[in-house]
Amino acid sequence: MDQFLGSPIDETFAPNEFTDEELTSLALAADSNAPIDADAVPWNWGFGFERSLLPDWYMPRAIATGRGRGTKVVVGTLVAGLLIIGAFGLCITCGFLSLA
Repeated sequence: MDQFLGSPIDETFAPNEFTDEELTSLALAADSNAPIDADAVPWNWGFGFERSLLPDWYMPRAIATGRGRGTKVVVGTLVAGLLIIGAFGLCITCGFLSLA
């Protein structure tokens, strides 16, 4: 079984090698309080487990994207406008300027 840790799917692996009953008996026989080895590696087999400890379908990797200058100008203008409206004691909660 150690030969499959960290390796991609290969042609020699039979997907029906273990039955559900065998896997259940192995899981129930395992010691749940046993410490994890310091040199243990995460199971890295199959689709969606490229560089993360969790599969991509469960929790995708974070992707940082840079914003253009136009986006920063629009956001800055909106924030400055709301600060100015608040500084003058006006309210724009319903979409219309009114005295607070």
